Amino acid sequence: MESDRLTPFADAFERTHGRLWRALLAYTGDGDVASDAAAEAYAQAVRREVEIVDVDAWVWRSAFRIAAGELGRRRDDGVHVTVPDAAERDREPAWDLIDALGEVTDRQRQALVLRYVGGYSAPEIARRLDTTAGSIRVSLLRGRRALRTILEDSDD
Repeated sequence: MESDRLTPFADAFERTHGRLWRALLAYTGDGDVASDAAAEAYAQAVRREVEIVDVDAWVWRSAFRIAAGELGRRRDDGVHVTVPDAAERDREPAWDLIDALGEVTDRQRQALVLRYVGGYSAPEIARRLDTTAGSIRVSLLRGRRALRTILEDSDD
């Protein structure tokens, strides 16, 4: 019976873990924070099973909140996010984008990552972040504008 109870969570893990981890990596810039936030979100989902209606949305929302909390704690403690060394960064051009994402607001970064890494629509993102689709559309618009400016400036 224990496995029957865990089936919705195991299914959610299979469906979403890869995309969630990549989205958290893009959001945080740190693989350890991404891994820890994803693992903790799934663990909390299992513990709170009776409270959760949409497992996928709950896990995504929780993972981003956990990651944001960890980033805030690190900032408060003066700890900087661990980034790969130069050789690893040269092999992965996405680090320019990840660095640029670190310069937009937290909500913009969440919305951009969920849209372009997670592949979710504005209403789906809103459900995952417990807000409105209109708010997400504004965050996406402002975030894209900010990224365009940041990335154009870095090309100069």
